[in-house]
Amino acid sequence: MQIVIMGGGKIGSNLCQTLSTSENDITLIEQDPVVLERLTSQHDIIGVLGNGSSYEIQVEAKTPNADVFVAVTANDEINLIACIIAKQLGADYTIARVRNPEYASHMEEMRRALGISLMLNPDRQAASEIARLIQFPTALSVEPFAHNRVNMVEVEIPAEHELIGQNLIAFRQKSPDVLVCAVVRNGEAFIPFGSTVLQAQDRLFITGTIADLRHVYRMFASKHDRLRSILIVGGGKLTFYILGLLPAQGIAIKIIEQDIDLARELSEQFPHVHVVHGDGTDQELLEEEGISDFDCTLALTGIDEENILISLFAISQNVPRNITKVNRLRLLRVLNNPDLQSIITPHEIVATEIIRAVRALNQDDDSNMEAMYRIAQGQVEAMEFHVVQASNVCGHNLSELPIKRGILVAYIIRGRELIIPSGRDFIKSGDHVIVVTKGHAVVNIDDILE
Repeated sequence: MQIVIMGGGKIGSNLCQTLSTSENDITLIEQDPVVLERLTSQHDIIGVLGNGSSYEIQVEAKTPNADVFVAVTANDEINLIACIIAKQLGADYTIARVRNPEYASHMEEMRRALGISLMLNPDRQAASEIARLIQFPTALSVEPFAHNRVNMVEVEIPAEHELIGQNLIAFRQKSPDVLVCAVVRNGEAFIPFGSTVLQAQDRLFITGTIADLRHVYRMFASKHDRLRSILIVGGGKLTFYILGLLPAQGIAIKIIEQDIDLARELSEQFPHVHVVHGDGTDQELLEEEGISDFDCTLALTGIDEENILISLFAISQNVPRNITKVNRLRLLRVLNNPDLQSIITPHEIVATEIIRAVRALNQDDDSNMEAMYRIAQGQVEAMEFHVVQASNVCGHNLSELPIKRGILVAYIIRGRELIIPSGRDFIKSGDHVIVVTKGHAVVNIDDILE
């Protein structure tokens, strides 16, 4: 595919890294020559220096021949203008990153009116993920499949837990209706076998129905399996979206915000929320505001280091649930702190959505990718395919198929039937299939085969 990306920031660089494969020809438009040189030297892409909202620059980048045009600069309006020009020049599919909350309530109408194929708001999508985590407080992450009939949740094995030293065969005997799809140990993710022995602080990614996962929650749950109070540090765009998604009743919410005007706006717009004007990185202020009495803290300032320190302080105060916004994932690799629980990275969420859309455009008629998530800090991908025609995977027992190493068929949804597959099960046309993979670019269901 011919793909033109405008903007070499966090999202753009992520896309250059993931999409620059033998199947794709990537052209990056970037105004900063230093950024452009760095990305073109790191990845197999072509660079064009200039403003992507310029007609001449888009022609130079061969936008008229593009299958996909992606605008992900920090400026919403430039992204929108660039996508309109790209569409007029002949790009087949256009994607714009749009962050302004004023556009959020009518984004779909804007998209149709401007003729843009897909518009994505990083903060709004990150807020939806945080709302899911609040709904399932035992899970460190929650990814829905098959219209929420099946979920993939992330849980951590605490020290001295009964599962430590047992293998996954023993785990299945305790929880036969769920499946461990991936394990993260010491920061490294892998696809496990039945003989994999579980260790303390392993992070398990488990698939199952909401009802079946309740047993897993009970297995790992603390006393705080329902959140009744939340402390939010930082009152930016992400906080506004989260407050709009949370119920007005049932959860006591306090926000600490340093900007007095923003604090007033939050207080006026959400009268049920207690807003405190102050520096949320001040540990004395956090203690005065009773941080240790909260069930959950959300560290959502605009500075990664501050968010990490706030969460670590909350952990030291025995706050049972902590969610941290981090944009630079390399910081986490340097820290390698297992105490940090749920990490939210808005640009990573948007990049994953864009990659899913691009792969969906690039697949054949045998299967449609309906969902894709990058888990374990992007090391593992989990995808849902709808097998719409008889493909090479159909009609054979899974044990007979030459499935690539590092790929797991985790779930088969066949009408109302939900199947955790064994080697004797098989895939049929019409099935929805959940696949988990590490190290393989899977565009359609047949890509799981050698």
